[in-house]
Amino acid sequence: MAGKPGERRLQILQTLATMLEAPAGDKVTTAALAGQLACSEAALYRHFASKAQMFEGLIDFIEQSLFGIINQITGEEEDGLRQVELMLSLLLGFAERNRGMTRVLVGDALVHENPRLQARINQLLDKLEAALKQALRIAATQGTVAAHRDFGALANLLRCHVQGRWEQYARSGFSRTPLAQWSQQWPLLHAACTTAIDLST
Repeated sequence: MAGKPGERRLQILQTLATMLEAPAGDKVTTAALAGQLACSEAALYRHFASKAQMFEGLIDFIEQSLFGIINQITGEEEDGLRQVELMLSLLLGFAERNRGMTRVLVGDALVHENPRLQARINQLLDKLEAALKQALRIAATQGTVAAHRDFGALANLLRCHVQGRWEQYARSGFSRTPLAQWSQQWPLLHAACTTAIDLST
């Protein structure tokens, strides 16, 4: 546990994320975490006030990582539907590369933790949905999505696809990867966004 305070905090978070990768999905205790780090539980609490704060650190990392790239996408890519495609592949790819974080995103790792953690994840997912909705609105101004479409419903459909792939990945012991069949599924999602549907009847 040698090093600067910031480095130690990062080491704790990295170890926690690694422990969450266990396919069995066992609850991670501070005693087990301290054991992995070869330190006392008291040493952990010198860097984090509580276990919930450790999970908040992971959620902060997820949010900063995802929105750092989403902001790049929206800043560099003008095509609204291309923004949607890049955001979705980002969300799926992030989970595929970060198994422990996936268990946080689907709430599996938070079942026995402080309820405010799930609320944080819900807020994060709502922000992701809002980013997709904004990209769809841009696509509508470009004529690739009909202006009368319900952008909220479409964005929620895309969010549910992502969450479903995350869930499948976690529940399969990380064998059903989120990006599997992406090349076949994106055209279907693209069609859902662009095909005119008359809901008046």
